[in-house]
Amino acid sequence: MSGGGARRVVVLKGGRSLERQVSLASGARVQDALERLGHEVHGLDVGHDLVARLRELAPDAAFIALHGSDGENGTIQELLEILGIPYTGSGISACVRCSDKILAKHAMVDAGLPTPDFLSFNETAFKELGAAEALPAVEERLGFPLVVKPSDQGSALGIKFAAAATDVPAALVAAFSYSEKVVLEQYVKGRDLAVSILDGRALPVVEAVPDDGEFYDFTSRYTIGRTQFVCPAALDDATTARAQELALAVHDLLGCRHFSRVDLMCDAVTGELTVLEVNVIPGMTETSLLPMAADAVGIDFDALVGKMLELALAAP
Repeated sequence: MSGGGARRVVVLKGGRSLERQVSLASGARVQDALERLGHEVHGLDVGHDLVARLRELAPDAAFIALHGSDGENGTIQELLEILGIPYTGSGISACVRCSDKILAKHAMVDAGLPTPDFLSFNETAFKELGAAEALPAVEERLGFPLVVKPSDQGSALGIKFAAAATDVPAALVAAFSYSEKVVLEQYVKGRDLAVSILDGRALPVVEAVPDDGEFYDFTSRYTIGRTQFVCPAALDDATTARAQELALAVHDLLGCRHFSRVDLMCDAVTGELTVLEVNVIPGMTETSLLPMAADAVGIDFDALVGKMLELALAAP
């Protein structure tokens, strides 16, 4: 490539997951930013010809804007490592841990980090081992309401709110349509917070406030106007510091690198913070929280994208 720090960068986006449209939107914004920064940019809609395209282009780096399982569970990262192409975001093992909510939550419990109480089942347990008979025990352990969600989907896909025992079967059917494993999680009524990590630094806390005051789901997350985002969140200094401390601790515990977004709840009654999950490929859309938090500390979108690429190129 020519001088001035210009690089040939492929932006990996789209793919076959249920988050394809979000990924295309993230990828398009990233491409525009990289072009403004002077790089030679090639957007690749990830498909069966990916390896051939990567070998043909021989990029200096890959910017992963691929949401969903292939982009977040270590699959694309392993492929890029085989090909010797530096890439943005976390490595293979961290992606494996973070993309599986069950693994991640067990790691948090083992490390003494607060996460809502939960139970998990796979489809086999329900179809062949009679796990449905255990549902009364679920109520006893977790109480109602509870949240039922697939173990390995992002962007709030497949998440259902179960207000009573009668809601659980339908919620399980919905969750199993997205994943072979589901998490039944104690519902924490309170404030929906996110802390993004960038290069070892916790950015300002973002609060998501759905307009209807109810559950923050996929539609409210990605429809402009359906959710109000407050950044920095209106929290006292101690709660802000605790949220950032927890986010950094979980980011490090799960082995993330460069950046991540940690989702938390602040209990409306006790004020206690619990960690829901970690996203290794945070969205880069108009309503995404990492760019919003970066902007709050003076890092505009182009500078953020440039920093993410710089971290990838500097990675060992």
